[in-house]
Amino acid sequence: MSSSFSFNNYKDNASVYSFMHCRKNIHLRTVRFCKFAEHSGIAMNKNPILSIRDLSVVFDTGDEIVSAVEGVSLELFPGEVLGLVGESGSGKSVTALAVMRLLSRSTARIRSGEIWFDHPEKGMINLPDLGDQDIQSLRGRHMAMIFQEPMTSLNPVKRCGPQVAESILWHRRSNASGARKKALELFREVRLPRPEKVYQAWPHELSGGQKQRVMIAMAMACDPALLIADEPTTALDVTVQQDILELLQSLQERHKMAVMFISHDLGVIAQVAGKICVMRNGRVMEEGPASRVLNEPSNPYTRALLACRPSLEERPARLAVVEDFMGEKSSDHEIIQSPPGAESSGAAAARQSGDRVRPSGDRVRPSGDRAREKEPVLEIKNLFTRFITRRNMLGRPLEHHVAVADVSFQVYRGETLGLVGESGCGKTTLGRTIMQLIRPDSGDVVYKGVDLSKMSSGELRRLRTRFQIIFQDPYASLSPGMSVGRAIMEPMQVHGMLKNNRERKARVVELLEKVGLEAWHFDRYPHAFSGGQRQRICIARALAMNPEFIICDESVSALDVSVQAKVLNLLNDLKREYGLTYIFISHDLAVVKFMSDRIIVMKDGRIVESGEADSLYASPREAYTKKLIGAIPDF
Repeated sequence: MSSSFSFNNYKDNASVYSFMHCRKNIHLRTVRFCKFAEHSGIAMNKNPILSIRDLSVVFDTGDEIVSAVEGVSLELFPGEVLGLVGESGSGKSVTALAVMRLLSRSTARIRSGEIWFDHPEKGMINLPDLGDQDIQSLRGRHMAMIFQEPMTSLNPVKRCGPQVAESILWHRRSNASGARKKALELFREVRLPRPEKVYQAWPHELSGGQKQRVMIAMAMACDPALLIADEPTTALDVTVQQDILELLQSLQERHKMAVMFISHDLGVIAQVAGKICVMRNGRVMEEGPASRVLNEPSNPYTRALLACRPSLEERPARLAVVEDFMGEKSSDHEIIQSPPGAESSGAAAARQSGDRVRPSGDRVRPSGDRAREKEPVLEIKNLFTRFITRRNMLGRPLEHHVAVADVSFQVYRGETLGLVGESGCGKTTLGRTIMQLIRPDSGDVVYKGVDLSKMSSGELRRLRTRFQIIFQDPYASLSPGMSVGRAIMEPMQVHGMLKNNRERKARVVELLEKVGLEAWHFDRYPHAFSGGQRQRICIARALAMNPEFIICDESVSALDVSVQAKVLNLLNDLKREYGLTYIFISHDLAVVKFMSDRIIVMKDGRIVESGEADSLYASPREAYTKKLIGAIPDF
């Protein structure tokens, strides 16, 4: 351990425990973290393909000048994989956009610094000095980028194949028929099923993993020497994520590319990077070989990122947060503190004494066995949900896709039921069917003795305050033309909650601060927030109705690990304070295990396995469950 970091100031031993547990797992896998560097055979005496020197980027908001990147310097060599890691707002994506010259001219400005790129024909060139035509000829041809959100990066009114062929034609690498042939070859190389069909498909017809593969094919269209991958696996389930990581590794080795891989998840970075650069608040906090950074981090912030990830082996009462390691007062104070009345006096005394690390069986929640002695708050009986996939000329259905097939289970008051499975397994459709946003074809959804599937729309509307859902895509679930404060207030107005808008606004401000935002965010619009901030806004909106039952559909998928830890702690606090019941849907099985009392595993619309969270992870019965657990990035 570095002498620059001391545990003496900790009041929360959970953070110490989490960090030490991470170190125990890390040192066993050192060789794995360096595999890209070993395979690439980097010769460090060569010129770097990318050299960033003292880069500073500022944004003009109209009211003030905000510094996004300050004095960043790093180098990337041919064939090397550099992992750029940090929280949302750390400056990692801004750094990448500065390299690609994609920063908005109206608001962003490179205040100082140089970005040198080794052009195969012109030698080292400073990218900020290039004109528009020169940088356009460079982008796509010699350097390319995979963006974080493939749905918003792909043109929704253009078929997928022509979008990839367009890049080939733009750089005059082929004619129209050759570009089509090259695009199909790329689709096969990125392992897309039925390439000819995908070529003619619209983006909305593909799954998240398939859209991401199309984006990778587009980036690889002209065999770039430098590839920037900005959070390419953030919204993917663990098995698809593993496939994408293996795909990127094989492409990197085959084409000998230099890769800058951006992620907030050190578990993912550990799998792909030979060198790691950790950023915070626009500055580089630590940089070095992956084995050294992950085994012996010298900066407290790196230690914090390692400790914030939920562990598959142990479950502390609370997840550690960054502020525990940095000696700072959290700006999200409400998130990391238990609400009044959330703990018994005995638990509070234990917490004050520093003993907050409890084994999973001692968590402050009813065990599954005790919960099942009560009447279920929700009972699903033989539920079927189908979608029409083909009609005849008269509009009559000819073919159906069964999204939920004969599903039955119970949820008990005060528990969290985890729902996991790959993309397309039916878990989101099941959640929406429970909420009656999608009407089932058959079966019953019984909430507190009332069958929701038999209720009219008017009757359901009166019950909407009692159960809520946090949607998977925060941007799509917020109106772009409505400020976030109004979006949170609107359901309160519809259902007549509180006396007037003044009281409602005060409640909205309270909720914004509860999820780590500020009061002045009330009048801002969704586009002005990061993906993680938009997810927190959606959580605040769900809480506005004081519900009893919440379905969390990938509610932390867009959050970096530090904010994710705070939000998960918040959800558990709210559960204890208000007696909430959750169905927690996620592709991240480590998060599901931390949150859940029981877990249901779905595949092809059916339940393949269920059980208590700890026992299911320790002794999975089904091969599919073992596959999901084996795909989780682990230290």
